[in-house]
Amino acid sequence: MNFNPIGQLHAAFFVFRPTLQIKWIRAVRLLMVTHAVACGVFVCGVFVCAVSECRGQGTSSDYARMNRQSIENRGKVFQHRVEPHWIHQESALWYRLALGTDENVFVVVDLEKGIRKPAFDQRRVAEQLAVVLKKPVSESNLPFDSIVLDKDLKYVFFQNEGKTFKVDRTNSKLIEVRSSDIPVEKKTADLEIGFSMPSEKPIEISIENKRVAAIRLFWIDSQGKPQPAGRISAGQSATRSAYEEQVWVAADGAGLPLAVFRPADGQNKFAVTAQSKLNQRMPLKRDSAGRRKRFSRNSVSSPDGNYSVQIKDHNIVLVRKNDKQSTTITTDGHDQDYYTGSCFWAPDSKRFIVLREQPAQKRTVSTIESSPKDQLQPKLHAMNYLKPGDRIRVRKPVLVDVEKQQVVPVSDTLFRTPWRLSELSWTDDSAEFRFRYNQRGHQVMRLVGINSLTGIVRSIIDETAETFIDYNYKFKIHYLPETDEVIWSSERDGWNHLYLYDAKTGEMKNRMTSGKWLIRKIDRVDEDLRQIWFQAGGIIPNQDPYYRHHCRVDFSGENLVVMTRGDGDHTIRYSPSRRYLLDSYSRVDLPPVHEIRRVVDGGLVCSLESGDDSKLLATGWRRPQRFIAPGRDGETMIFGVVYLPIHYDPQKKYPVIEYIYAGPHGSFVPKSYASYRRTQALAELGFIVVQIDGMGTSNRSKAFHDVCWKNLGDSGFPDRIRWLQAAARKYSGMDLARVGIFGGSAGGQSALRALLAHGEFYKVAVADCGCHDNRMDKIWWNEQWMGWPIGPHYQQQSNVTQAHRLNGKLLLIVGELDRNVDPASTLQVVDALIRADKDFDFLLVPGGGHGVGSRPYGYRRTQDFFVRHLLNVEPRSSGGGKLSR
Repeated sequence: MNFNPIGQLHAAFFVFRPTLQIKWIRAVRLLMVTHAVACGVFVCGVFVCAVSECRGQGTSSDYARMNRQSIENRGKVFQHRVEPHWIHQESALWYRLALGTDENVFVVVDLEKGIRKPAFDQRRVAEQLAVVLKKPVSESNLPFDSIVLDKDLKYVFFQNEGKTFKVDRTNSKLIEVRSSDIPVEKKTADLEIGFSMPSEKPIEISIENKRVAAIRLFWIDSQGKPQPAGRISAGQSATRSAYEEQVWVAADGAGLPLAVFRPADGQNKFAVTAQSKLNQRMPLKRDSAGRRKRFSRNSVSSPDGNYSVQIKDHNIVLVRKNDKQSTTITTDGHDQDYYTGSCFWAPDSKRFIVLREQPAQKRTVSTIESSPKDQLQPKLHAMNYLKPGDRIRVRKPVLVDVEKQQVVPVSDTLFRTPWRLSELSWTDDSAEFRFRYNQRGHQVMRLVGINSLTGIVRSIIDETAETFIDYNYKFKIHYLPETDEVIWSSERDGWNHLYLYDAKTGEMKNRMTSGKWLIRKIDRVDEDLRQIWFQAGGIIPNQDPYYRHHCRVDFSGENLVVMTRGDGDHTIRYSPSRRYLLDSYSRVDLPPVHEIRRVVDGGLVCSLESGDDSKLLATGWRRPQRFIAPGRDGETMIFGVVYLPIHYDPQKKYPVIEYIYAGPHGSFVPKSYASYRRTQALAELGFIVVQIDGMGTSNRSKAFHDVCWKNLGDSGFPDRIRWLQAAARKYSGMDLARVGIFGGSAGGQSALRALLAHGEFYKVAVADCGCHDNRMDKIWWNEQWMGWPIGPHYQQQSNVTQAHRLNGKLLLIVGELDRNVDPASTLQVVDALIRADKDFDFLLVPGGGHGVGSRPYGYRRTQDFFVRHLLNVEPRSSGGGKLSR
């Protein structure tokens, strides 16, 4: 048998490569290549593979490329911003569009025709302007940034270097004019509809609405102020009592005036048509403060001015103002159960409510600032910080009869265990005092009414949940005092929707929204047109359910209008009158798209721009990639994104890092376009980085959200792991034998949990400022999801309790002055790991606050930790040398 020393060296190289120093690896490679060439043996493919495995992973050049991205990616996306200038009563708009660096174009949009055109030929204007100014003028960056158009959109006016110019849009001919020639658009004050000087002769008027949308009616008082007079539905007629010569105005849903009429003898019938439009730019607005005034203010003085309420020695004292005579109403108040200065008077001044309070327990969290900037010695800091299970402040209403000067007995059966009472107010007729009762444990939400005469308490609306009611982020309530109705949100059918209630009877009048989608946010409640404007998720089938769309619906639940349509996450800006909206939407893989749409029906008026990131892509930058896969049940789709490095090669293998935040209060996978994200830049070190929204997070169905209840330790990991396994089947470069995870706060809790509960899948974790034991964290956030009273599930899901199960490489980071999450939460994990004789890394940052792991030093340590333990490379080395083990 022939002995081949080079062949033996080749075999030894691959066996012992992790322990060899860089210089020896290079020498061996050179010797092997030389031998292969001399012997005519083809081994280049082997060496290319070996070299490519190290290239672009954890080297100093990779770090440099990652750190440059935030700067180098700037200014490489164009046509992605539109700043509209609405003109001529919103018949048109113009904007200046960036086409490139120092390259701009003026655009004019005729909204009535739905036509978008350049304002003029910029090359011709630049040539003519250069002659006048006697210096070069760039056609791509004209020396002015604002223009004025005449009402017919035929001429453009601008000023430069003290001169005024006019451009004929038909031929782009430029002439110099006087500054006084610039057309001045009339402002609202110049377009006064007039004020009423009605006669004393009454008259009945008839108004017919021939439009396709409802209209509002106003009459104008002697001060020129509009006074609401109701609405008329599309295609309907209505009559109103008026006076001759009284000014009346018909306006659209946004309040933009459409028609003005003055009733007179023999002229009392009017029609508002589709062509009706006044030369009025701004909408009429009612005096909403007066209309919506409710006696909910906290005031010690009675509305009639006769009495005031004082608190003396923890008890209620009623003082008559005219003679200062005082009457002690209560005597049982003391320092642990006292009457407060929160006083709510009935409109008729006959009764008032005072809140009686039992204080919360005192819990102080102390932290030590080891290295203060202003002194040598450490500082002790303390803060009030209630934790789950602590005794909270309890407030309850006490009803007082002024005439009898005594307390009216009120049973607290319907509000016995409050987390908080809110929306406290009297009805306008003083018959009832109402408030929203959020029961501790957050499984009961109730609108409660107290009869002012008898003190009898009733439940007006009663909402219960077997798991939790998301009172902080999902629940919505809106009072309609003029009709004594309440808009109330609920997930009772599995989705967050709106319901309309009659507050007098407590009966639900109708659903306002329904379907397998949810209300994300209420933007506006129009009580005149009885419409609600809101943002919805999942309302358009076959789109990502997290994309926000802007919608409107009648209080009756009819006439739902989805005002945005594009496949992306939407933000909108209304025109001043709300007749139009600028819809801007994007995705992580789609630069912003801009459209003008009609508010009335959501119809497209004109497509404006689509963002251009070609210059960014030319640098090698990759757009994030959306990926969807079934979760733990095999049916529910889980959404996430994948970030690939610039030099991604599907033939190579890359460790995977998940950036996690599984807090149930929201969803966290980005949905809109951005040219730079730090999570994406992290991939440049030689990783594939992902973000995933697993079950237990918000903005999906109630069932999806409920997974978190008493179960924060779950963190959606069964969904995340299945998603990653599915992603690896598509992205061949994913190496699921090397998976890391990192996060902060709730994400820090989850990152450590990954190694404790799923150490067979996740190998490396960085946990920053984690709330590792939910009994140690702030009360409101943890009781919302983990429930109250405190049960054994709190201890069972504690990372401290489970620390002995650590399997993998762990870096814990915490700031010594964290005021959000008690830093002792992390230190208790450290203690438990030491007691369990576990190896781990720990970074305590002097003076650091919450999220210190995302600050430059903490984040650099996070990067290095992954490079060392997932790439087995010394961070920022020149050649990606392997570490010895």
